[in-house]
Amino acid sequence: MTSTTLSASPPLLPRPFIEPTQPPVSNDPPSFTPIHDASDINETELLSVSWNQDYGCFAAGTSQDFRIYNCQPFKETFRRNLKTGGFKIVEMLFRCNILALVGGESNSHYPPNKVIIWDDHQSRCIGEFAFRSEVRAVKLRRDRIVVVLEHKIYVYGFMDLKLLHQIETLANPRGLCCLSHHSNTSVLACPGLYRGLIRVEHFGLNIMKLINAHDSHIACLTLTLDGLLLATASTKGTLIRIFNTMDGTRLQEVRRGVDRADIYSIALSPNFQWLAVSSDKGTVHIFHLRVRVFGGHSSSQQSSVQGPALLHQNSSTSLDALIPPSTGANPSSSLSFMRGVLPKYFSSEWSFARFHLPEDTQFIAAFGSQNTVVVVGMNG
Repeated sequence: MTSTTLSASPPLLPRPFIEPTQPPVSNDPPSFTPIHDASDINETELLSVSWNQDYGCFAAGTSQDFRIYNCQPFKETFRRNLKTGGFKIVEMLFRCNILALVGGESNSHYPPNKVIIWDDHQSRCIGEFAFRSEVRAVKLRRDRIVVVLEHKIYVYGFMDLKLLHQIETLANPRGLCCLSHHSNTSVLACPGLYRGLIRVEHFGLNIMKLINAHDSHIACLTLTLDGLLLATASTKGTLIRIFNTMDGTRLQEVRRGVDRADIYSIALSPNFQWLAVSSDKGTVHIFHLRVRVFGGHSSSQQSSVQGPALLHQNSSTSLDALIPPSTGANPSSSLSFMRGVLPKYFSSEWSFARFHLPEDTQFIAAFGSQNTVVVVGMNG
């Protein structure tokens, strides 16, 4: 059975919380100056790409170092070569100087079963979590450190670093797990113990909800920043479903296509209006969400603050507070009036926009500012 230990050298020190509004230090010494020549590109392999919590930055783990990029304007903010090898996981905490790192297979000092807590302001490792099996993912929020193994998830407090929760999961080689990031909600979603089942933990409310999302295994999932909406896709990759995390109700279902596909990423826009899905078909589909923002606020911050209370009040009664009466927001087949007679995909909701990309590259999508979509490819 997989378990976890806290490494004694170096110790993981309890540290005061660092408010994540300060960008990472970018006045680097000469050894950290970005280099963009051809030899650097040819010699470096990209191992991972991950967004920060507000999609304003992304981190790249390579076979030699890790790098942080700003999206708008697009630029490399900094890179760190620790001279020990590459990193397969680089997880940011908004824009503050604390990161979680997991070494790649060739890393001589940080193996894949260790989580490194890195303080970039001090340019040093301030602690390690050591496990008996390979770390599949790490997720951070202001008050939690979440480590995902293949069959188990460990949740630690950010302030005192105590183990708070252990969650058993079905085999989870993709490291599927997502967190809310608003201070007034504390939500975690992960695979359950059965195929197609998703477990949702509302830590602040002490509520656990099981959602039967799909018949097939879960391939991808994501939460809105407030954790009240969950979007999922299965290994079949044809349908994406949106759920109310408070009561598990399915609010909407959209169709990516008819053929099987491997879903690489799902992104929900902060304003609750759009859904982006990337897959191995070389496409990014954009869907219109029919989920109403509470109170009609266009500001995602305002709606997120008011959303939890209103959603909790309405979750056990009606979907009227979530789904507007008009269903014409998304394209659907002109044969939808024959629903129940023709195959299901004739009445499905389809994307209203689609971007074509190379099929041989994995892409992850996110929403930028001013209704823009940002796409990053694993081809660099």
